[in-house]
Amino acid sequence: MHIPKMPSQSQNTFRGIRSSKFRHVFGKGSRKENCYENVLITQKAHDTAACAANPKFVAIVVEVAGGGAFIVLPLDKTGRIDVSTPKVTGHAGPVLDIKWCPFNDNLIASASDDCTIKLWHIPDGGLKSTITDPLADLQGHQRRVSIVEWHPTAENVLFSAGYDYQILIWNTRRAALMQTIDVHSDVIYSMSLNRNGSRIATTSRDKRLRIVDPLSGKLLQEELCHEGSKACKVVYCGDTGRLFTVGFSRFSDRQYAVWDEKNLNTPLRLETIDSSSGILNPYYDHDTKIVFVAGKGDGNVRYYEITDSPPYCHYLNQFISGEPQRGMGVMPKRGCKVSQCEIFRFYKLHATKSICEPISMIVPRKSDQFQPDLYPDTASPTPALSAEEWFAGTNKGPVLMSMKTGMTIKTHRPLPLRPTELSSDKNADKKYAFLSMETRADYRPLEVRAPSSSDKDLKTSTNLDTKFQALQKLWGCNVKNMPDNKEQSSTSSSGFESEKISTRNTVNKINMSPSKLSHLSMQEKEIDLLEKPSPKTESELRRAYTAQCEELKLLRRQLILKDRRIYELENQLKAFIK
Repeated sequence: MHIPKMPSQSQNTFRGIRSSKFRHVFGKGSRKENCYENVLITQKAHDTAACAANPKFVAIVVEVAGGGAFIVLPLDKTGRIDVSTPKVTGHAGPVLDIKWCPFNDNLIASASDDCTIKLWHIPDGGLKSTITDPLADLQGHQRRVSIVEWHPTAENVLFSAGYDYQILIWNTRRAALMQTIDVHSDVIYSMSLNRNGSRIATTSRDKRLRIVDPLSGKLLQEELCHEGSKACKVVYCGDTGRLFTVGFSRFSDRQYAVWDEKNLNTPLRLETIDSSSGILNPYYDHDTKIVFVAGKGDGNVRYYEITDSPPYCHYLNQFISGEPQRGMGVMPKRGCKVSQCEIFRFYKLHATKSICEPISMIVPRKSDQFQPDLYPDTASPTPALSAEEWFAGTNKGPVLMSMKTGMTIKTHRPLPLRPTELSSDKNADKKYAFLSMETRADYRPLEVRAPSSSDKDLKTSTNLDTKFQALQKLWGCNVKNMPDNKEQSSTSSSGFESEKISTRNTVNKINMSPSKLSHLSMQEKEIDLLEKPSPKTESELRRAYTAQCEELKLLRRQLILKDRRIYELENQLKAFIK
């Protein structure tokens, strides 16, 4: 009798579906009131995003009659944008790319068709008027500049790529050209740096994928990327040593490929996406190891998870929309909403409408508490190196910050790099000193933010530490001649000084006119208001309301007396003229 052979345990094991916490990531568009409407998005047929975002602003390249311009909007200024919104103008040609500085949320770099790169300072609260004078003007390219990238860990280091087949590295603090990389034989389509900025990956029109050492300018690796004639793009997968490219096959099918930076002879994985004609752009999130792929002219965004073992790339899902996109801006991870489990945020420029729409990529979780598995420590707005240290050959990873305590001093006020010693030109340091200034960013939700400066900030800005110092400033006393330390000055001397000041103030008040006295009384009331604590109970709130009503009555009475006095003076003036 024949006995069938039982399958081995390895053959009988069911592997099932690969486990991933990001399998059910979904994209969530914004409502109309949370979009930026009536934005004249640029119509230039270029592959760059034409949009850049950070936790304070969103910048969009707009269409203008001559030259190039872009607008900068605070994140909370949603809705319909006025046509007369102030712009950043100053380029003689169309703006092709814009990038925010990762260490200064008020600094943005723009590349243009006029062969220049310009740095702009955007004040807190947005632009009040159109600006034309840049903070720095970097000139070195012979043809149009299509790509700009900031160094991910070194301060004041900027990369630019142009149609002259060259990559230039700048020290923006001195507005000086430090390095020229000339290893390309055709137009550069994309440029990406690894996590510590020690390698550059590029793709160009000659269909070659290159890896370059930015400090020496040497070509380390070079190989054929995608065989199609249209543009292919590359993004470095953080510090994993892998690259993710998108392009076209010889039959015009869209593809993606995963590469090992040490060996570009054959891709680790090469797959066909679809047969559409739009150029794809990859966006990598190092914290979740997810690559988002958005096509120009498409309405959907695909996302893949990168792993360390074969097959190295796993398709997760896609966000489908009926509106095609012209470009995508990306918010840094420190600007994502942790309470909503948001891991990525796009700013989608619609191709058929004048709208910029925020799109959030969300991991569905029932709890609104902090999810530590979704938010590992991410790159902070503090540089790890100075420009001089990096150009001297030092490489460091980014300074990390916790997303759980992300609403702390590190995010509100990014800490500037303070090197021990820098041997640089003092005049240049003074001219470009702003590039290393710390920013006063406020990334809290709108409902938490205060509409104006707090009492503590007012005291700090005006140096009103105590009411006594405020009165000294008001009456013009010499602060230097008075003892600052209360422990050193005896009780008798301090009493004598205060009595002396009060006597002098009384004499001055007697000799003053009624208008000056009323003005000084108003100033004293303002100082009293600064010292008063805010009401905490209902009874204190009622008393404060009653006092405020009395002050309003007094102000109305003074206003009536002021108008009457003006009328009497006008009559006297008319009588004198007659």
